[in-house]
Amino acid sequence: MIDWNRVNELRDEIGIEDFDEIVSLFLDEVETEITGIKQLETYMELGEKLHFLKGSALNLGFEGFAQLCQQGEDAADRGDHDKIDPELVVQSYFTSKTLFLGGLENRLPT
Repeated sequence: MIDWNRVNELRDEIGIEDFDEIVSLFLDEVETEITGIKQLETYMELGEKLHFLKGSALNLGFEGFAQLCQQGEDAADRGDHDKIDPELVVQSYFTSKTLFLGGLENRLPT
């Protein structure tokens, strides 16, 4: 669900101080965006929001969440509206966030 290789790579690239800031910004931004996902008026809007969330998720290693966003984005593009479950997307994010935060100290060197 979390791509720890990507997380380690990012942390090595930008350093621990900037990494902590990126994590904080990512979590704040995604939570701001995801709170309104169930209230979007069109599937085009939903597809655009899922595209944004997917990109953000991939940057920080939230692989499972990113895959679910991609599936939703693809479904929105095809007009398969019944195959998009915004609640599942929200749940996936919060599950990923819990795994990520819980694993940071165990998997990353300090």
